[in-house]
Amino acid sequence: MMFRLRSVNSCLRRLLHGGAVNRDQVLEQLRVCSGEEQVFDVVGKNKAKLTVNHVGCAVEMLWRFQKDKHPLLRTVELVRSHPQFLTLRVLAENKIAHMDDVVLVDTLYNFLRLNVDDHDSLVQHLVSEAWSRLDNFQMASLSKFAICLHDQQLNNSPLMGHITSIVDQKLSTIDDARILSALMLSISPLVSPRLRDALISRATYLLDTMDPSHYNNPRRVLQFLRNIKYSHRPLLDKCNQILLRNIPMMDADNIGIITALYHHLQFDNFDFRLAAKQRLIELIDSSTDPFSFTKMFVVLAPLASPETRERLENKALLLVDELSPLQVLAVAETLEEIQCRNLGLLTNLSNKKNNPELFTKLRNILLNFLQHSFFPFEVTMLIRVLSMLPCPQLDDVIISRIDAVVTQCNLSDLSALSYAIAKWVRNDPSYHHNTHSKYVRLLQTLNRCSLERLQTAQRLDLVLEELKYISGDWFEQMMLEEAMAMLQRLMEQINSANVSELALILTRTNHLCPPLMDHIASIVIRDIDKIFYSGVYAILLPFSVMNYDPPQADEFYDVCFQHVTPHISSFEPHLLVLLAYCLALADYFPEVLVKEIFSINFLGRLDSQLETVSDALNMRIRLRLMEFNRAVCLECPEFQVPWFHERYCQQLQKKWNGMTSPVQQNMHKMLAEVLGGNNFIRVSVTTPYFYHIDFECKLDKHLQPLPYKEPSTLQISDKGKVHWGVSSLENMSDELPPGAQRVAVDFLDSKCFCKHSHHMKGDALMRIRHLEILGYRVVQIPHFEWNSMELSTQDAWKEYLKKKLFRELSS
Repeated sequence: MMFRLRSVNSCLRRLLHGGAVNRDQVLEQLRVCSGEEQVFDVVGKNKAKLTVNHVGCAVEMLWRFQKDKHPLLRTVELVRSHPQFLTLRVLAENKIAHMDDVVLVDTLYNFLRLNVDDHDSLVQHLVSEAWSRLDNFQMASLSKFAICLHDQQLNNSPLMGHITSIVDQKLSTIDDARILSALMLSISPLVSPRLRDALISRATYLLDTMDPSHYNNPRRVLQFLRNIKYSHRPLLDKCNQILLRNIPMMDADNIGIITALYHHLQFDNFDFRLAAKQRLIELIDSSTDPFSFTKMFVVLAPLASPETRERLENKALLLVDELSPLQVLAVAETLEEIQCRNLGLLTNLSNKKNNPELFTKLRNILLNFLQHSFFPFEVTMLIRVLSMLPCPQLDDVIISRIDAVVTQCNLSDLSALSYAIAKWVRNDPSYHHNTHSKYVRLLQTLNRCSLERLQTAQRLDLVLEELKYISGDWFEQMMLEEAMAMLQRLMEQINSANVSELALILTRTNHLCPPLMDHIASIVIRDIDKIFYSGVYAILLPFSVMNYDPPQADEFYDVCFQHVTPHISSFEPHLLVLLAYCLALADYFPEVLVKEIFSINFLGRLDSQLETVSDALNMRIRLRLMEFNRAVCLECPEFQVPWFHERYCQQLQKKWNGMTSPVQQNMHKMLAEVLGGNNFIRVSVTTPYFYHIDFECKLDKHLQPLPYKEPSTLQISDKGKVHWGVSSLENMSDELPPGAQRVAVDFLDSKCFCKHSHHMKGDALMRIRHLEILGYRVVQIPHFEWNSMELSTQDAWKEYLKKKLFRELSS
């Protein structure tokens, strides 16, 4: 699409160059050709008099005819095998020295598009000649040549480095968004932070001046940002606005590419998702072949309503026998993502997917690739895929490739390798008897390399990128403490550009590090104007989730919210709900935010957005909206926001499995003995506004237990199952005698505390506030106290509960 008109224009230019007196009949004949055979016919009849311009025009015409066809209908192999195509190749190679710069680059571009091998002497001679002229190229030719090198996977070559240097020197002279975006994509592996910022600034300017119907330009800018792993929000927003206007012209493949780019860049836009969904629904009836249907299905199914999903599943069932193995895999993964329950479709796909011969063939192909792969990210990717295949043993080839690249791997690669090896350990039949030494050695090597990488890291931005997607037991058990030490060592490199990313990592690790948090707060207070407004949510998250107030807490929260206030209407609906809940955890309820979220217009937009997101995100956002609604009703009654989640909470309660842990079962038994019997205690109580508390009891003004009027309708069975009877909400109707207190007893497991700490998290603290507003005195039993060595006997547990219930309340 980039150079769609250039073949015709080039031929026309050459035709007119000689003027009307010296008409070039061969060029005229080539220009009026309507297909490949006609081009080859002209070439065959005029071999002896074909010039450089004739050859260039003929090759351009051949590629144009192929480009105009649907990818499945292209006949490149037939073109390449035609005798006259060999003629064109020979003539082109013989005439390289006579080509001008434009023809030289165009010829290389078109031959590569017609699948001439990178190692063919023609291609190598064209590249060599272009390199010798590189400094004199116009920017249009430089851009097209860079694309040719990109196609040959020469992105990291000295030649591409030369192009990067030229772009750096002449960036201000580039005034075409198409030329710039193609260059940005090609040189992306080589740009420095300084050049990155300059390219982004130039692209931001040129996107405003370009024809808004050219959506390939912003798409390439997105690919550039994806390649350099940099989510520049203002530029993303600008690209998104252009893409939004062009969705009616896009096919499923282009929508899928852009959706995938947004996912990699962690950019989610409600308007784009809604428009993409509508466009894809329009394409359902025309997507009749396996190729186009699979592209459309993979993108649309996660966005679609139940009715549209059923329509897609029925169509997939009709096409399932025509799908290739890769298409079957793509459809099956999408069905898993949307939690499909269409047994007929699932059975058909399973029969095609679970083919032992296919798995064996795939494994052999992957092992062959692995033996010849030297890039750490490639080795890691191949090993991770191999670990997913049904094979219980770790192959020696895999061990040797890990040994070869492990010292070059980044933290993300090392985490992926550890995950794959752990999977083989679990699947190896000998694991149940003893862990084989090869596994132990590999894991020890991975741990050593990871520690060395953390200890020697010098650039915070690089480390943050490596840590971005790492999680799981391996990191938490082996690397977390060292990672925190490294972040503190590089703390002075925290700035407005990377503070959001660092905050997200801290939230995910659930590790409270006051020095880092204090430094983040000071950076944000100082440089808030340099931070894009949507990044404020990520910054606030660790402070509210881990219940930490920096020294300037009030100023910190005020500065953050004042920064986002002018943009409240621009927030993605789901992100605004998450921001509101985040602030509520910190006991911060800005009136303008509350009024916006509980407005009819906002709730309507939120409902529309939630129809296009995954089921998991849908459930999470609805839960957060309920929790924010509850917090506002309890803590800010002056806002007069109604409680409208009664039915939602009742539905959640019905889905609850009612299982309790062995610790809670033991605690129930001890409480009954301490209080004087089961009639003095309620189990798994649901309060107004639907908080669930483990146990409830009542104490009079003398701290003596009060019995309930009726036997407890909720009891724990021997298997830990809670049996439901009359709604426990009725318990709140029991009037308390003067001076009596209703007591909530909750067991706090490790999820209520920061990692490796006794510091309580924000949601547990907010729960205390709300239960106290509801009239409870809250007694909390932390897991590290109940499971301590000091409480190892029943008498010790009872004494502990007596102290908690009676002495604590009397203090």
